Amino acid sequence: MKKLKLGVIGMSEGNGHPYSWSAIFNGYEKNIMQECPFPSIPDYLSNESYPQNFLCHLAEVTHIWAQSPEISNHIAKASKIKNVVAHYSEMIGAVDAILLARDDAENHYEMTLPFLKAGIPIFIDKPFALSLNEANQMINAQQYNYQIFTCSSLRYAKELFLSETDKETIGSIYHVDATVMKYWETYAIHLLEPIIVNLPNRGVLKRVDKIEDSKMHHVAILWEEVSAAIKVTGNRIVPLEFTYYGSKGTIKKVFIDSFACFKASLFEFIQQIKNQENSILRKDTLELVEIIEKGR
Repeated sequence: MKKLKLGVIGMSEGNGHPYSWSAIFNGYEKNIMQECPFPSIPDYLSNESYPQNFLCHLAEVTHIWAQSPEISNHIAKASKIKNVVAHYSEMIGAVDAILLARDDAENHYEMTLPFLKAGIPIFIDKPFALSLNEANQMINAQQYNYQIFTCSSLRYAKELFLSETDKETIGSIYHVDATVMKYWETYAIHLLEPIIVNLPNRGVLKRVDKIEDSKMHHVAILWEEVSAAIKVTGNRIVPLEFTYYGSKGTIKKVFIDSFACFKASLFEFIQQIKNQENSILRKDTLELVEIIEKGR
């Protein structure tokens, strides 16, 4: 497959993915990236060897649009993007695929529609949608069934996988506790997606109940075979972690490697385009949207 030309759309409040995702394909200018408003990004990029650990052989981000020329130009300079456009629709005809690197899901349908109508593959940042109605609007606008790729990149975080040895050690899993900072709408997906991946035999979703107070957002989830308690803590500092409870014991998994999971998800997007089939079961994506909607 030829090296793809990608367009990136940014950026939403608190989300630095336009910087990091573009850099994973293009490399980056060290001094300019240091000015990125998300200090963790230059920190973890500096720990990786370029080009060996990057995806520059698969694609290049050639175009960018963000909500202001200043933001667009800074991302472009930091992540070596050649073209800044005045409106994201200008990328149609100039790129092979789109990275919608924004997590303001309420704007996803409007921003994706021109590309969906044009038949351009698109990676839609987490969360895909905040309601099943919004999700189905985008799915129904596809020109082919693998046009949309969407997930939390933590789906591919190896440190969160339950190995066969883990499963044997703790026995039959019946419950999981998980915590993350910030907000339900934008960050709960980072907990939900790894849980879905680790518990393929969870059964049918039965119930989602929320308890929201001034300090935290709590959601209890019940499937046929397992339950989960999700805590989203706002500005209160907690690790992004999971505790799985089984018939023989417990095991904890803690998220640590942003670069690796971002790289893995971007690689899977390129593979989905190449293989012309969905990398992620659409029913799982819709189940995640349903939980987010019911837990809001």
